[in-house]
Amino acid sequence: MSRPSLPPAAPGEVLSVCTCYEDGRAQWGGLPGKDQVLADGGVRLRPVENPAWDYVHGGAIPALVPDGGSVPPVAVLVDIPVVFGGDGPLLVDLAAVPGRGVRVPPARLGEVLAGLLGGALTFDDLVRGMDRSGMYMGDAGRPAFPMPAPPPGRSFPALPSTDMSLLVRTSFDDEDGWHALLDELGGIDEDGCVGTDEHDGEHAPLTALVVDDRAFEGLHPGEVPALVPPDEHTTLVALADARTFAEPGRPLTAVDLYDTPGQPAVVPCREVGSLADNLEIGNMDFFEFVAMEGVQPWWDLV
Repeated sequence: MSRPSLPPAAPGEVLSVCTCYEDGRAQWGGLPGKDQVLADGGVRLRPVENPAWDYVHGGAIPALVPDGGSVPPVAVLVDIPVVFGGDGPLLVDLAAVPGRGVRVPPARLGEVLAGLLGGALTFDDLVRGMDRSGMYMGDAGRPAFPMPAPPPGRSFPALPSTDMSLLVRTSFDDEDGWHALLDELGGIDEDGCVGTDEHDGEHAPLTALVVDDRAFEGLHPGEVPALVPPDEHTTLVALADARTFAEPGRPLTAVDLYDTPGQPAVVPCREVGSLADNLEIGNMDFFEFVAMEGVQPWWDLV
């Protein structure tokens, strides 16, 4: 389904995009649905709404920026976590690594936007300052595996359209290790998916469409959200990267697509099926699988 483009943003203006609607009415949560002047006049926050943007995720926002004119560095999303969860608004990168996201406390929104527009802050600064829940300068603990900054200016093809999970190979230096990983996940079936009907009672099997294509070599977590087709509710993307073939437990880098797009969770491959299942039924949040710096992950304790 084609969605309408965002309106152009004027200089010094940032769009606040509502992606949560009830009966066609925009839901703004605790944020005002009218123009605001923030940071002592340095930034104008302009709310925009259209029911066709209902449930658009952050990774899809860059594709809605109209062609021509200057591209603003960031958009603000008022999404379901803001409206119903009380989370901070989601800032979506539109320039450096389009589609990745960071949440900011509402009280700091003007300060952060003014810093981004004025050059005192970069989106990489926000990513480096993010806690394990995806909040900039939050108090939920530092992630053990922060989101890495990829080289600028790279491009990748779109990922396959699916409403399940994706297992994407991004490292091609260990062919034997790759096949061992696939075997551990149950092998590939005739549809190109890994998975098994067997359940050991502790670890749910991962069912995922396999993407084994050198076009995705070196893909970073922050680059993933913009590559996911916007009209599919893909559960998650798990990257088989260099760490997968070098460390015990064959850890995969799972990528958040919704709450904080691009946030990584490095999880042993045996746990990724549980992550996908819990996300699918809304039983756990993605950040609960993000290991905290200096703290043994909960899955090593059970």
